[in-house]
Order: sequence, then structure tokens, then C-alpha cells
Amino acid sequence: MADEARRAEALVAWLRAQVESGAGAGLIVGLSGGIDSSVVAMLCARAFPQSSLGLIMPCHSLPQDAEHAALAAKAAGLSARTVDLGAAYDTLLQAFDPDEAAGLRALARANLKPRLRMATLYFHANLHNYRVAGTGNRSELEVGYFTKYGDGGVDLLPLGALVKTEVRALAEHLGVPRPIIDKPPSAGLWEGQTDEGELGLTYADLDGFLTGAKVEPAVAERVRARQAASAHKRRLPPIAVV
Repeated sequence: MADEARRAEALVAWLRAQVESGAGAGLIVGLSGGIDSSVVAMLCARAFPQSSLGLIMPCHSLPQDAEHAALAAKAAGLSARTVDLGAAYDTLLQAFDPDEAAGLRALARANLKPRLRMATLYFHANLHNYRVAGTGNRSELEVGYFTKYGDGGVDLLPLGALVKTEVRALAEHLGVPRPIIDKPPSAGLWEGQTDEGELGLTYADLDGFLTGAKVEPAVAERVRARQAASAHKRRLPPIAVV
């Protein structure tokens, strides 16, 4: 637990330094009700107790997601606001393809939700001169398990060097509510969706590979394939030199 305390203190200090070096006034984080956003909420509240904001942004989401998001904000002592994006989402689907909206591919529809949340976060960040704290961890970043210009569109990634197992340990130390820690990780993109089901990997296997542990050849092959396919998500757009 001493290691987790040191890690938490270091991350809080890092957040303060990053925001202040860019003349920012505070932090904003999207609260999904999951373990990663709950940990970031705890860190933000410690770094800027009077100038941090959590946004709860349901978009035809499960009610439990918003309940857990509010629970996380309360545990963190973080000011929170709810912005329901369901109507905006429906309007955009109709505008993009009014005749075929129902037939749009599931992934395209799902990815629109985090992109709407990104726009909402930056609107509020601009209002307050806050920086957007992302919730991605190393496990997800390494295999591209995030939406480009959605939850990947952030200013800071405090958990970006931590695998999911380390995030869980930090959550225990910080006092993230038990129901959030214990539930299966999910991006909440559609009913019944889970991170491990979509990845085709357990976090234990993924974290093992990333930290150098011995894993089954099939696990290593799947991780490497996802890393290669998602490389474009982890770099800035290429600039042509002609």
C-alpha cells in the first residue's frame, strides 16, 4: 500500500505541474461509472480540490452507469454535472443518413457516443480554462482499445503508464467504491458489452504480455496484431513532405 500511496502522490503532483505549466486553471474528467474514470476523478479532486469538474454524459446508457458515476464523484469529493447526450446523438444519426440510420454499422454508431462526449468535455473545459484528463490506461492504449478523437481526444493521460492491474490496485488504495471495482470492465457502448469480450483477451493475459510475463503464444499473437492494427491511433497524423 505504501507503493500505491507514493504513486498516487506522484500522479497528483504530475497533474498539477502539467496544468500549471500550460496556464490552466483546473481539470475536467468524463465520469463513466467505471474504475478508470473513478481513479482519475480521485486524482483530479486531490490535485485541484476547488477547480475540478466531473461530467456524467449518458447517451442511451444503462442507468447503473450514471449511478456509479455519481457514486464515484461523491467518493472523490468532486463537483459533477450531468449532460444527457441522447437527443443530440439521435439527431446526428438522422442528419448523417436519415433514410438508413437504423442500418448504420454498430461500431460507427457506438463510436459516435465517445466523440460526442469529447466535444462536450472540451466545451466545458474551454468555459473554465480546464484541461481534459483522459482515463485511458496502458493496457487499452497499447492495443488501441479507445475511440480515435473520442475518449482518445484528451489533454492528459495520468493512467497511461499503468496496466489495468495497477489501476485496480490504485483504486483500492484511493477508496473507489466497491461496486465500481468489482463489476466487469465495460465501455458501455451497447448492452452486454464488456472490455474483455470485445478485446478477445483477459486483462490478466494482456497485462502479463505488456509487463513481460510468459503468456500463451496465441495471446502474444493477438496482442501484437491489435498493436499493429491500432498504431495509427497512437501517433499524430502524418504530414506529407513533398
